[in-house]
Amino acid sequence: MLEVSNIESGYGPVQVLFDVSLQVNAGEILCLMGRNGAGKSTILKAIMGQLPVTGGSITLDGKPLHTMPAHLIPKQGIGYVPQGRRLFKELTVAENIEVGLMTRGEGASTRDWVLDLFPRLRERLSQVAGTLSGGEQQMLATARALCLRPKVLLLDEPTEGLQPSMIELIRQVVIKMKAEGYAIILVEQRVDAVLSIADRVTFIENGKDRETVLAAELRRDKTKLKTYIGV
Repeated sequence: MLEVSNIESGYGPVQVLFDVSLQVNAGEILCLMGRNGAGKSTILKAIMGQLPVTGGSITLDGKPLHTMPAHLIPKQGIGYVPQGRRLFKELTVAENIEVGLMTRGEGASTRDWVLDLFPRLRERLSQVAGTLSGGEQQMLATARALCLRPKVLLLDEPTEGLQPSMIELIRQVVIKMKAEGYAIILVEQRVDAVLSIADRVTFIENGKDRETVLAAELRRDKTKLKTYIGV
């Protein structure tokens, strides 16, 4: 479904990604793991058109994304929850959700579906987003991305800084999205969270995809975790 083929990208003159390839299919969770600064978030930004792709290609169902302007990529069906959430903090919960709905012309049924996933947000529709707790802000960022009814969902460190109950809620939503046929790319440092839900893991090191392995294999033998991320 989503295929990243031999891409190169970076920030201005600084190249960060070198010949990176990966793919994720419908109903699958692919986790990107690696040490800080390895290039995991940069891969997601390149997919979303936030960074230029200077080599290689990115396609969704065979349609090139790497040549599109960034504002058109979400319209193709890619939802993105960046690290740090990037909400419109001065807007209300309801207004943030509306921004998500507008992207692909979704309406009331999608709004209700998202609020059913995150009932706490339904109780806070009139609350300004910047006044929510960290966990509630993560819920809202995820809900806004799901308002696109995306084919692919990109999640960058979704459990960072959250208390266990919020982590479990986000985990259950991700599992539900997989069951409904979404393709999910997850950047996550928490090994326990990854191994409990991922299908495959791609290890990123120094801007390169070093190895992709089945999560089930990592559950049996954690040697590669020690090699690539030091745990």
